[in-house]
Amino acid sequence: MDPQVAQFMALVKAKDPAEPEFHQAVQEVAESIIPFIEENPKYKHAKILERIAEPERVLIFRVPWLDDVGEVQVNRGFRIEMNSAIGPYKGGLRFHPTVNLGILKFLAFEQVFKNSLTTLPMGGGKGGSDFDPKGKSDNEVMRFCQSFMTELCRHIGPNTDVPAGDIGVGGREIGFLYGQYKRIRNEFAGVLTGKGIEWGGSLIRPEATGYGAVYFAEEMLQTQGESLKGKTCIVSGSGNVAQFTTEKINQLGGRVVTISDSTGFIHDPDGINPEKLAYVMDLKNIRRGRIKEYAEKYGCQYHEGERPWNIKGEAAFPSATENEINEADAVKLVGNGCKVISEGANMPSTPNAIGVYEKHKILYGPGKAANAGGVAVSGLEMTQNSMRLPWTRKEVDSRLQQIMKSIHETCVKYGAEKDGFVNYVKGANIGGFVKVADAMLAQGIV
Repeated sequence: MDPQVAQFMALVKAKDPAEPEFHQAVQEVAESIIPFIEENPKYKHAKILERIAEPERVLIFRVPWLDDVGEVQVNRGFRIEMNSAIGPYKGGLRFHPTVNLGILKFLAFEQVFKNSLTTLPMGGGKGGSDFDPKGKSDNEVMRFCQSFMTELCRHIGPNTDVPAGDIGVGGREIGFLYGQYKRIRNEFAGVLTGKGIEWGGSLIRPEATGYGAVYFAEEMLQTQGESLKGKTCIVSGSGNVAQFTTEKINQLGGRVVTISDSTGFIHDPDGINPEKLAYVMDLKNIRRGRIKEYAEKYGCQYHEGERPWNIKGEAAFPSATENEINEADAVKLVGNGCKVISEGANMPSTPNAIGVYEKHKILYGPGKAANAGGVAVSGLEMTQNSMRLPWTRKEVDSRLQQIMKSIHETCVKYGAEKDGFVNYVKGANIGGFVKVADAMLAQGIV
């Protein structure tokens, strides 16, 4: 490790011990940014990186709620308001038992760079709770969401902090959260994104993260005169991102042969066509079943307790969770002929896995660039809410494609190396940093 990076990371770890995911995210950025800062001392003197790595505000609160048998349950709620230099805090809420301060700080830190790359005026934030919606009734989820928002509502607003959904927070949860916000604050405002289309939501928002990851992969492939048409694609996850990644790959002529959940993955060599995808959407969104049922219905292989990275394919779309691809998985992907990796999830590749991609000069779109389509359309939803004017599906999709193209161009601008190889990690980090850093310099020491 570069001595200056090591020195910086020692300070971060001393201030924030026991937060490994946060350390991982900060180090990945620091390795790209510190050499850039050395060449641009104005950022060094103002200690911009040190300031970006420190949240502007961290909120932690108690969330008591009543379950269906009348027992009081107590969860912990969080909101990390990381950076507001270029706009109101923007980032999702995650409801999952693994949620803790370190994971949310990593997500909020990544969100700052991701939101900057979209070209839209949005700062970075993240939040959530260790509440698990799985196995809970609609009434239990509603009571939890109402209690959560009762505390959160005093800290957010359309010009202050605009949360969205994430893992465990879909349309149902956003509806319950928004209803409680409106009830307490007595205002109909664009304070949450991912809302229902009938009450302020945007067309394409559910599809945006998955669609954007596929558009970004297409942009990367086009630099080598290729496309996704005819390519075998490996997708992990089976939630919102994986579903719409699969849908867009099908539309562009690719063939998705895997999807997964926390119990294992299925391998369908014939491809997950639109009919099969409709079954997956019903299984996961409505019946909330396990992906094993897909294998039973369509007679394909189910690999219990495994991830799909040993399956042959030319393109991979990790769309489940952080650190789902380790070094050994990356070696398998490269050995099986993978040419492009576009991350639908946040930080799904470990540092050692990224090292494998770079060594073999794989086209690798890191999450802060490749999955920025979700928050980009959230930003477009905010714009529509401010205008009180909804856009058509075609118009939103067109804007999404243009944003992903712009993000790709920024990555190429800052990540192109002398041999022509584009280091998308470096490009995304520096491209995202410059906009936020310049805004911070202009606003003084705040």
